[in-house]
Amino acid sequence: MTQLIYKIAPRALWQAAEAKGVFDGAPIDHADGCIHFSTAAQAVETAAKHFAGQNDLLLIAVEADRLGDALKYEVSRGGDLFPHLHASLPLATVLWVKPLPLGNDGKHAFPELQA
Repeated sequence: MTQLIYKIAPRALWQAAEAKGVFDGAPIDHADGCIHFSTAAQAVETAAKHFAGQNDLLLIAVEADRLGDALKYEVSRGGDLFPHLHASLPLATVLWVKPLPLGNDGKHAFPELQA
């Protein structure tokens, strides 16, 4: 089974990537020199920590095994290994894109995530 990793991105940023045919990352990715992803177990905390209260976000599921050697799992928050892509993201590796709305409790309402 394919392992999925997840990217949270503002809708406008993702739409620009779709028009261009490749996703080069968000401003934080540019600053850090890699595109930050989360595993299924990390995505909810990532949304709470880095996207709290933000509307009009998308959750992008990417097939990790199609990213090759540019994908590295590196120590980040709390000592966890997070997936980082040291290249642009080819849109052909994206399995799906879904809205990530804010729920009534102010937290993002995630679809069911596959590890």
